[in-house]
Amino acid sequence: MAQKTKTTHKIKIKKGDLVKVIAGNSKGKQGKVLQILVDSNRAVVEGANIVKKHTKPSAANPNGGIIEKEAAITISNLALIDPKTGEPTRVGRRVNADGKIVRYAKKSGEEIK
Repeated sequence: MAQKTKTTHKIKIKKGDLVKVIAGNSKGKQGKVLQILVDSNRAVVEGANIVKKHTKPSAANPNGGIIEKEAAITISNLALIDPKTGEPTRVGRRVNADGKIVRYAKKSGEEIK
């Protein structure tokens, strides 16, 4: 049986970035990236892709019940929000004046902090 080879992509979105969902059920929603799952090429975005999870009673949740939480979204369905214009943009990388590699918004050329 042949083994699958995994393709690795440079993930250009980081934890804490403001992103917009450009495809899927949560299309159009904006939120902050809470977590990046590098292995599966996915990210968890605040307020997007909400799923209902049925939980058993536990110490943290004594009654159990149905909890709504954010599920992971594929990175390709997210676009970074340009810090200057507030529109979705692609992300590039370049060397700044100090000689450091920084991310920048391709639409405005603004450096992303």
